[in-house]
Amino acid sequence: MHPNALIEHATELLHRVLRFDKPADAVVSDFFREHREFGPRERATLAETAFDVLRQRLLYQHLAQSGSGEMERRLAILGWHGNAGFLRAALSDAERAWLDRVGQIDRASLPEKLRHNLPDWLAETLQPQLGDEFWPWVERVSAPAPLDLRVNTWQADRNAVQAELAAAGIDAQPTPYSPIGLRIDGKPALQKLDVFKRGAVEVQDEGSQLLVMLTGARRGEMVVDFCAGAGGKTLALGAQMRNTGRLYAFDVSGHRLAALKPRLARSGLSNVYPVQIAHERDDRIQRLAGKIDRVLVDAPCSGLGTLRRNPDLKWRQSPEGIADMRPKQAAILKAAARLVKPGGRLVYATCSPLEAEDEDVAREFAESHPNWAALPVSSLLEAAHVAAAQTLVAGEYLRLWPHRHGTDGFFAAVWQKGG
Repeated sequence: MHPNALIEHATELLHRVLRFDKPADAVVSDFFREHREFGPRERATLAETAFDVLRQRLLYQHLAQSGSGEMERRLAILGWHGNAGFLRAALSDAERAWLDRVGQIDRASLPEKLRHNLPDWLAETLQPQLGDEFWPWVERVSAPAPLDLRVNTWQADRNAVQAELAAAGIDAQPTPYSPIGLRIDGKPALQKLDVFKRGAVEVQDEGSQLLVMLTGARRGEMVVDFCAGAGGKTLALGAQMRNTGRLYAFDVSGHRLAALKPRLARSGLSNVYPVQIAHERDDRIQRLAGKIDRVLVDAPCSGLGTLRRNPDLKWRQSPEGIADMRPKQAAILKAAARLVKPGGRLVYATCSPLEAEDEDVAREFAESHPNWAALPVSSLLEAAHVAAAQTLVAGEYLRLWPHRHGTDGFFAAVWQKGG
């Protein structure tokens, strides 16, 4: 494709992404469906350029002010993630001169806001929470995440999968904490490989794998994934149960549950029962009250723990939205707790770094449910053969950070119901 044409496409994609009316990954997918003429390299350039602009939006908008022409074009030039020579061939003399001037700016001397590229409310929340670790966290969430895989231990062995990937030219290293994870730098075409097609691996962040291990599901049990979504944790639970017992995947979205079906078929699991519910008080939930051994509540949340993958979230979320989410999270947790039988286990988890969605919700639940005992997270992880489990814990909770652990940002609290 001619350089000018690709820059124009990048400009149009940024027009759409920066409206913030849909998740950025959905906007990019829709754009590529409209333009099937793009090859793999062009798709990678366009997507990575758009996501880099989202990560560095405040900085790039500041730098773009010294240029001329359409703002989205200037942003595309600043965030360009393709061949540099290809880019310069598409620029006018004035644009090349402007880009050279911008390249001479000492970015470390710019105001903090232009260096952390966060909305004020989020920076003001996380800086006191993280203290000296704030800037290391910023650095990690300002870069793309690696690709983590979960080995489907129901049908495969991690060492064998690693060797099979190596034979395909893909360097996959064991994840540092999860005993069933592999990590890949880059984005190889996994879907074309037999190891993926036959369900031996699933894409799943290492932190998400650890949440499932806290559930501790066993053979023959009745287990519920209360907010299953597209089923990444559901599939991990099913493998943990060795394809026995009964595993319910509840979600209010039929569209998300539909995305589980091909993954479920690939996994070889037959113990999973997807169920679309209307809300957390649905009659189908009520019928299971007091009968379930383990319940995982991966609650709806801001998703700000996934900024490496979804940088648009920091611009699409707001303090008001998070405040509105809090009662919903508490209601879902309370409803899920009713399912658990005496002696059973409840896990509350989010992919958020915000205490308002995490510790505050957990403490509120514990205070209103005195018959529930908090379980020691580090001991649960050690029982699941998780390495360095103590380093993953903050107080009585699991707390994962990109800059500390190399995972997305996750939180989890675990309780056992009294007799």
